[in-house]
Amino acid sequence: MAMSCKESSKAAAAAAAAAAMDNGKYVRYTPEQVEALERLYHDCPKPSSIRRQQLIRECPILSHIEPKQIKVWFQNRRCREKQRKEASRLQGVNRKLTAMNKLLMEENDRLQKQVSHLVYENSFFRQHTPNNPLSTKDTSCESVVTSGGQKHHLTPQHPPRDASPAGLLSIAEETLAEFLSKATGTAVEWVQMPGMKPGPDSIGIVAISHGCPGVAARACGLVGLEPTRVAEILKDRPSWFRDCRAVDVVNVLPTANGGTIELLYMQIYAPTTLAPGRDFWLLRFTSVMDDGSLVVCERSLSNTQNGPSMPPVQNFVRAEMLPSGYLIRPCEGGGSIIHIVDHMNLEALSVPEVLRPLYESSTVLAQRITTAAVRHLRQIALDISQSSVNSWGRRPAALRALSHRLSRGFNEALNGFGDEGWSLIGNDGVDDITILVNSNPEKLMGLNISSTSGYNSICSSILCAKASMLLQNVPPAILLRFLREHRSEWADTNIDAYSAAAVKIGPCTFLGPRVGNYGGGQVMLPLAQTIDHEELLEVIKLEGIAHTAEDSMMPGDVLLLQLCCGMDENAVGTCSELIFAPIDASFADDATLLPSGFRIIPLDSGKEAGSPNRTLDLASALETGAAGNKPPNGLSSNSGATRSVMTIAFQFAFESHMQDNVACMARQYVRSIISSVQRVALALSPSGVGPHAGLRSPLGTPEAHTLARWICRSYRSFMGVELLKSSGGGNDSILKELWHHSDAIMCCSMKAASDFTFANQAGVDMLETTLVALQDISLEKIFDDHGRKNICSEFPQIMNQGFATLPGGICLSSMGRPVSYEKAVAWKVLNDDENAHCICFTFVNWSFV
Repeated sequence: MAMSCKESSKAAAAAAAAAAMDNGKYVRYTPEQVEALERLYHDCPKPSSIRRQQLIRECPILSHIEPKQIKVWFQNRRCREKQRKEASRLQGVNRKLTAMNKLLMEENDRLQKQVSHLVYENSFFRQHTPNNPLSTKDTSCESVVTSGGQKHHLTPQHPPRDASPAGLLSIAEETLAEFLSKATGTAVEWVQMPGMKPGPDSIGIVAISHGCPGVAARACGLVGLEPTRVAEILKDRPSWFRDCRAVDVVNVLPTANGGTIELLYMQIYAPTTLAPGRDFWLLRFTSVMDDGSLVVCERSLSNTQNGPSMPPVQNFVRAEMLPSGYLIRPCEGGGSIIHIVDHMNLEALSVPEVLRPLYESSTVLAQRITTAAVRHLRQIALDISQSSVNSWGRRPAALRALSHRLSRGFNEALNGFGDEGWSLIGNDGVDDITILVNSNPEKLMGLNISSTSGYNSICSSILCAKASMLLQNVPPAILLRFLREHRSEWADTNIDAYSAAAVKIGPCTFLGPRVGNYGGGQVMLPLAQTIDHEELLEVIKLEGIAHTAEDSMMPGDVLLLQLCCGMDENAVGTCSELIFAPIDASFADDATLLPSGFRIIPLDSGKEAGSPNRTLDLASALETGAAGNKPPNGLSSNSGATRSVMTIAFQFAFESHMQDNVACMARQYVRSIISSVQRVALALSPSGVGPHAGLRSPLGTPEAHTLARWICRSYRSFMGVELLKSSGGGNDSILKELWHHSDAIMCCSMKAASDFTFANQAGVDMLETTLVALQDISLEKIFDDHGRKNICSEFPQIMNQGFATLPGGICLSSMGRPVSYEKAVAWKVLNDDENAHCICFTFVNWSFV
């Protein structure tokens, strides 16, 4: 009887549910049913119809609900989840915009105060000193105003400061007041950093000083980290400032208000081989403001008595840090608003005159230190919010550590400090290349790898060959991108194989140099990219390279871990770096790294002018050298001139008895690289700018004009129509019009390899290369198997008839990108003696797929 009652009640419930659905009414679920559906949703948010039927069978509590209603529930649940995520995202955006609005209002108030001060000073000068304008300084914490044209500030000599604990607290409080007047007041006249869009960009508001002593930069913005975490990261300067060699805490003193005073000694690497590093003797004061804000401020300790001091250190120039620091305020809803001020005197007079702009530029300071701090904070916040493992099985923190090790290893080799084991060896009489050797066991740790058979590698030392060179009129970003994408233009496969052998099991066998010989291809495998895409970590695979002489019959691959940064041509004052180190196939996090590479630092603070995608332009070569002709882009002869210093450092592990041979090899190799870089830089340089204005590129010579004339004449002879719209005119106009033709036109040799010898602008763009690297690309490399078969089948017709029309298809650029074209036409190019000179191709209506 009881069973019949239960069965009747279930039947009634089922009938009621069916009737409700038939009437289109809302079906109410019991708490047990909702709980069961939620469990199923977390397992499978979007089940198929078959899966829904299976769920009903597996879960008896859902047996009386129609499959259609189950489907509606899952749809509604997904919609609610999407709405919840969107609402959370919008709340986060709203909090960020609210905080940014507050930051902008404060910045607006500060600028209004600055304008008021300038108006007052201007009125004061007009009334009292109309014929003798002098700089004035408001000694209060609110403002320091100096004449815009004044470059150096003379401060009166104060008596020695008391460096006892009470005296240090007085210095700390004074430093705090001066820092706050720079961060939020008008003590320094801040101007928009060149190249930055007005208002807050992706990293915040960045400004540089105008008319104040030393170099100074200021940044303010939002980061998604709590103030204490921000302060902890920023105080660990070596973790984010790549040029910082070490920060030693000499003494720590607590203060009555819960703050701390620290005495620090900091060393900074030299960026080039042409100047020593910098060091600082600092006081750092950390305290909490009444409004809950954290403040970390610093300044140099000089001219003090009754306390600790730091004597001069060999190989370093003592620089001065003026009141600087970090103001970190909690943001409503989480995160922090930060204000960063860096103000230094880097003793520019102690370096060669050509390098002084590097030490006198606030823009360079902003890029290297101030914005680097903000970017590091934003990157950590992003990694925490999106904690994940990439395709190589490594977390973001591990990849950052690898980038840091590459940069630090390059700086160590570049500076070659004696306390790290580096010693200078004699040269060959020409002191353009500096050779250092390091036999420090700690430096060699990881190179002496043991195999399972008990055999050990016997590399006992590391050699570094380094040099610096001045570059004219070539943007660092463009040169760096070329060096990255066209390694075969400067590198030697034997040297790469020799370097790779140091991190493999077995001895380092010396191989003689064979410059520019690349048997295999270069494959770029991305590892990680920073949030603003200013830094890229990747693995480079060099295919088909023999590691040792015994491997020559079965060549393998060489793997390089490579760090590339500073490829944005629009960024001002950015240092461009290409640093790489051979790695083993195991690629462990603690893998041995011997970094080598290039660093290019711009010496001009002005914005680099020129086309963002400049290559070796034939048309610009034609427009130079003649009187009255204008340089490219309508610039004056000096407006596009840029100078930069490139520093090269290469490291090699070697066996002790091979030192002389390896030193000779390294010296020759670096000299060959310098020669290659000079050739590439000349090709990439705009021809009409700077001291080389009278030089023309090889493709702007009479040979290029003759080739253009042969191409057009042969096309007309075989095809019966003109290749160019205007067939008349001299050689200059023919070459210029051919260069600017909309279709890709390129010539290849008639040899078996069929290497390209010429391409117009469209051809260069289609192949994604430059005219310098064009000769490394062969015709068969840009076609797939089908395209190569078409070329082979049509080649006899081209040689006999003089031309052939190829159907549309797909080819590949030098970077591996597919390119579609409507059709291609090939014809023989005949010289003046009617002999075949080369084969020319034109690809009609091409585009990247």
